[in-house]
Amino acid sequence: MAERTATIGSRVGLHARPAAIFAEAAANTGIEVTIAKEGEPEDEAMDASSILSLMSLGAEYGQKVILRADGPGADQALDHLVTVLETDHDAQ
Repeated sequence: MAERTATIGSRVGLHARPAAIFAEAAANTGIEVTIAKEGEPEDEAMDASSILSLMSLGAEYGQKVILRADGPGADQALDHLVTVLETDHDAQ
């Protein structure tokens, strides 16, 4: 299983617009991707392609999250998703 740590880059955290952008990117990978706050048990990870899951995660600006995926292309998919999470989408 591939795993990456990312730091939330949007000033409002992973809410509304940033959550929608990230959920769409996760869904477009074609593989199951999970997200959890750093330090939380792996079995509590949420579906990264679900806007509701992302918003209920409550990840704030600067907080670290763990992304996990398994399957063909998982490493490349997670590298791209880290970039999406670490971008301040509210500055654009």
